[in-house]
Amino acid sequence: MVVKVWGARGSVPCPGPRTVKYGGNTSCIEVRCAGRRIVLDGGTGIRELGRAMSGEPCGPTDVLLTHFHLDHIAGLPFWGPAYTPGNSIVFRAARLQQTFGLREILHKMMSPPLFPIPLDEFRADVRFEDFSCGAGFEVAPGLRVDTRPLNHPGGACGYRISHGGRSVAYVTDTEHVPGQDDGNVLDLMRGADLVFYDATYTEEELPAHRGWGHSTWEEAVRLSEIAGVGTLALFHHDPKHEDDDLDRIADLAAAARPGTIVTREGAEFRL
Repeated sequence: MVVKVWGARGSVPCPGPRTVKYGGNTSCIEVRCAGRRIVLDGGTGIRELGRAMSGEPCGPTDVLLTHFHLDHIAGLPFWGPAYTPGNSIVFRAARLQQTFGLREILHKMMSPPLFPIPLDEFRADVRFEDFSCGAGFEVAPGLRVDTRPLNHPGGACGYRISHGGRSVAYVTDTEHVPGQDDGNVLDLMRGADLVFYDATYTEEELPAHRGWGHSTWEEAVRLSEIAGVGTLALFHHDPKHEDDDLDRIADLAAAARPGTIVTREGAEFRL
């Protein structure tokens, strides 16, 4: 499994000189294995992924969305492979608390007055599939996706991708309850080789953001110890956290659990 980060920010893109090291694009992770590409979330980072995919055979691609807040879907209208004839793409998302399904929600986003180019302009062979959060399914023989609900306003879906004895967990956006172990989160993380975890805030910052649906690097470390995680990658950085802030968090987190990293845009992992 080859895993690449195309966007590691949460809430809103934050380009600029003080965010160069860790990047300013919002959530997008690429997983390649078994001749297939899985894309986790369609934040603004997916645009650069599309540029990297141009001029090469796309291959079967699955886009798994955690939820529909804008920072996780804002890049989809600018993703070149969806407009390229011959590409085969399946968009998948859990039915959470929304009335509308996946296709209807993206159609609304890509409609006036919000956006000038309609969803029907996608020229790839595109399918939209809803599923029940908590379900597991195979996107290819031996390539399994397991899902669990996360604690986020309006709901969110966490993912675990497994193939050939390796696994990567994608656990964002979720808010922990202090002093309680979240069984759904632990199900996704347990024994995973690589875990991306929502570490938007520090424990010091969290009380001012209760109910906003995000967690902390300290909780990420605690759960990783319980779950026996391989590499913990702190993810979904607060836009207020600049490079110097994330450097400090990186030092503290690595001291608390050696091998822990703060996710950088462009980082690549081979499992």
